[in-house]
Amino acid sequence: MIENQPEITIYTDGACSGNPGPGGYGIVILSGKQRQELSGGYQLTTNNRMELMAVIVGLEQLEFTSIVTLYTDSKYIVDAATKGWAKRWQANDWKRNKKDKAMNPDLWEKLLDLCDKHQVEFSWVRGHSGNIENERCDELAVKASQQLDLDLDYGYK
Repeated sequence: MIENQPEITIYTDGACSGNPGPGGYGIVILSGKQRQELSGGYQLTTNNRMELMAVIVGLEQLEFTSIVTLYTDSKYIVDAATKGWAKRWQANDWKRNKKDKAMNPDLWEKLLDLCDKHQVEFSWVRGHSGNIENERCDELAVKASQQLDLDLDYGYK
């Protein structure tokens, strides 16, 4: 651990109206007394892509190498990160096994790079269970998915 490394808490959530369909992500970043909220949306994407995008965009906001506690209601992200699945997919040329391709390799590649830069502890929080910050991320994600001028998710195929 680097001395004086900032300790950051990030909450993330993704939303999708239809799967695939228009989607959005929401992020709350807490650092000391500072609070930052971010969101964005895409015309055609998936819920898992929005969950991943939320984590990536949140980590990309950090100017310095940081100690991060990241809360998400996505078991997909928590399990792939903490159980080593994503690194295994990467090592196997983005294949889950001999036949099946891993989904979202473009986003997993970015996330793994960010995890090499920061010390990230992934923590699962039950969605829609009253966690104030998770609920706020959900609100941000849903609102972002409903915007009229949504970006294209060029990585979605």
